Amino acid sequence: MENIRNVAIIAHVDHGKTTLVDKIIHAAKVFKEHEVTGDLIMDSNDQERERGITIFAKNVAIHYKGVKINIIDTPGHADFGGEVERVLNMADGVLLLVDAFEGPMPQTRFVLQKALEMGKKPVVVINKVDKPNCNPDWAHEQVFDLMFALDATEDQLDFPVVFGSAKQGWMSHDWKKPAEDITILLDDIIKYIPAPVVEEGTTQLLVTSLDFSNYIGRIAVGRLTRGNLNANQQVSLVKKDGKVQKHRIKQVFVFDGLAKKEVPSVQAGDICAVVGVDGFEIGDTIADYENPEALDPISIDEPTMSMLFTINDSPFFGQEGKFVTSRHVRERLEKELEKNLAMRMEETSSADSFMVFGRGVLHLSILIETMRREGYEMQIGQPKVIVKEINGVKNEPIEELTIDVPEETSGKCIEYVTRRKGVMKSMEPKNDRFLLRFDIPSRGIIGLRSNILTATQGEAIMTHRFMGYEPWRGDIPGRQNGSLIVMETGTAIAYSLDNLQDRGTFFVEPGQEVYEGQVIGENNRPGDLVINVTKTKKLTNMRASGSDDKASLAPPRRFTLEEALEYIQEDEYVEVTPKNIRLRKVYLKDFERKKAQKDLVIA
Repeated sequence: MENIRNVAIIAHVDHGKTTLVDKIIHAAKVFKEHEVTGDLIMDSNDQERERGITIFAKNVAIHYKGVKINIIDTPGHADFGGEVERVLNMADGVLLLVDAFEGPMPQTRFVLQKALEMGKKPVVVINKVDKPNCNPDWAHEQVFDLMFALDATEDQLDFPVVFGSAKQGWMSHDWKKPAEDITILLDDIIKYIPAPVVEEGTTQLLVTSLDFSNYIGRIAVGRLTRGNLNANQQVSLVKKDGKVQKHRIKQVFVFDGLAKKEVPSVQAGDICAVVGVDGFEIGDTIADYENPEALDPISIDEPTMSMLFTINDSPFFGQEGKFVTSRHVRERLEKELEKNLAMRMEETSSADSFMVFGRGVLHLSILIETMRREGYEMQIGQPKVIVKEINGVKNEPIEELTIDVPEETSGKCIEYVTRRKGVMKSMEPKNDRFLLRFDIPSRGIIGLRSNILTATQGEAIMTHRFMGYEPWRGDIPGRQNGSLIVMETGTAIAYSLDNLQDRGTFFVEPGQEVYEGQVIGENNRPGDLVINVTKTKKLTNMRASGSDDKASLAPPRRFTLEEALEYIQEDEYVEVTPKNIRLRKVYLKDFERKKAQKDLVIA
């Protein structure tokens, strides 16, 4: 059997794991020199490159000194925590990547805890040692303390450490003596990460991940624990509920570089992709045809948030998008369900709307942004957390929130979080900053990021992860200020906007097309205000001093998709088209809004 090492890379967002995998690919000469571009090979998705985060876990295989190393790149963001746990099932060891300046961060702790509990052997990489003011030795100590706090075994605490800079492409055992390349790291992986343990017995493969192809449909990905898998082999699919289905495998692939390579058979210990097994779910086992034996199933994180997706029915519908009907939206969401594991969808009483459930605002906003770029138009309702009834008590999702803030603004951050029912757990000084830890309801995090960034002049680093369900913590005050709503459809005029500046902050600029019922600003006071921004200046032949002054307008406030979703109130939608993100009221006419309000009061 070929020598194999299965290793998962775990790290906090933006600590450089994807860059490191890129350098490993280059080191293994997977590409010919002229094929290599400056772009990151791993984050191939446009949004991954723009946001600088990994969204989808990916598999890469390289050959080094006669050993095949399967590397699994994992997402670091909390909304994709479910991806990480499944991925660890395929690995025998982990590469723990830590920033030499920041040390281990909350997300690192979460994934590392899972890896240690599963008995994985860690190899620690202290990255970014070329950063000014970094302290690699301190980061090394912090990693040891963290592992000790997470009850690591003696063997796990005796971990090898490699220092280096993935960006500059070198790794060494001494950070003061840079090496030529990263081969020291590859040598350590072969030396310290154990080879897969292969048991005797019939075929067993736990479906841990899935791939999707427009040509062959869903592809099961997992690690072959026992036996062999061959093309055209008859197998049993053991479902999580114990039911057994019979199938014939059409093709078997192994990972080679970034691509999949079709092979006649796969041996135990390797990670492979299987085509031809229909109707599988994550956690099912592909087993022997005659004597199927199931492996322990794995669970997928439950969704904690829901959003209403509905067709765009604003006066501007169909002007910018190609796909605007409910049939288009439904088909696209159903296609997403094939490969997006933490997502659920339910039909609503209206034929034009769908309730979509996901892991958080980021998780669902990435789907919305992808659809928008593909040419879809739709409207999204306010994000809502999923409330569960447990033993007759109303429970809500609670998250662990960590905020890294400058010392002088820590008081303001604590005030914001406690106002949203957050409970402070700890406060650690770190250089001239504080690391604040809270337990906070998921609904308290919606809209919190923009407040925290404003209070800290953009210096706060905020991360959160789902903990579990706890009893409802009471009402959280929403946005205090009302909305500025357009009175009639037309073009926003500078003269009108200038005269209305003292009413609030605007989201549009002169010359922009607006429609009745669109939200174009935030009122300075509570309560909504209907304003006329399409009114032009009346022309007279009389001259008057001061009346011809130029309009001087403050720049409009611009929203990203996530900010817009977190900003809207319950009676508002975010209208998403390929070219624009607009805010609007659910009821566009003023009398409809008043009637709905009256009905609500009576109810």
